[in-house]
Amino acid sequence: MKTKCGTSNPSNNNLHNNTGMKKILIFLLFAIIAICSFAQSSSNVPPRYYVNPNARYQLFPTENRWNFINLDTQTGKMRMVQYSTGSTSNSFTYNLSDISLVDDESTSKPGRFTLYPTQNIFNFILLDQTDGRAWQVQWSTKPEEVGLWRIW
Repeated sequence: MKTKCGTSNPSNNNLHNNTGMKKILIFLLFAIIAICSFAQSSSNVPPRYYVNPNARYQLFPTENRWNFINLDTQTGKMRMVQYSTGSTSNSFTYNLSDISLVDDESTSKPGRFTLYPTQNIFNFILLDQTDGRAWQVQWSTKPEEVGLWRIW
């Protein structure tokens, strides 16, 4: 603002500078918050529940809230487990794979096999953590649509 003499009032300049600085600080604060919130990426991998690493059997959740895969971590055998909060006729289990994937079950230890989810909700990767072999596991609510294929 100009005075009658044509010079600026220094107190008004400080007021404008402080307002501008406040706007910049507020903008930077929001920018930092936005960057931090985007930096926290969410994973599509379902959370692993605490399990005993020496447990022979582990349940792995599927994207279908009613279904789990029961893995024998010593042999690689798997069963589909479906539960129901209603009729017990909707609760059942069936074999996904009843073939042992180890040569000698007596020398294999619990924790040898584990499952990893994929982007396809009906498929998991079964990993032999001892020798690195891997299989594609396809589950379904229909036993005739399940499968286990070695990945070479």
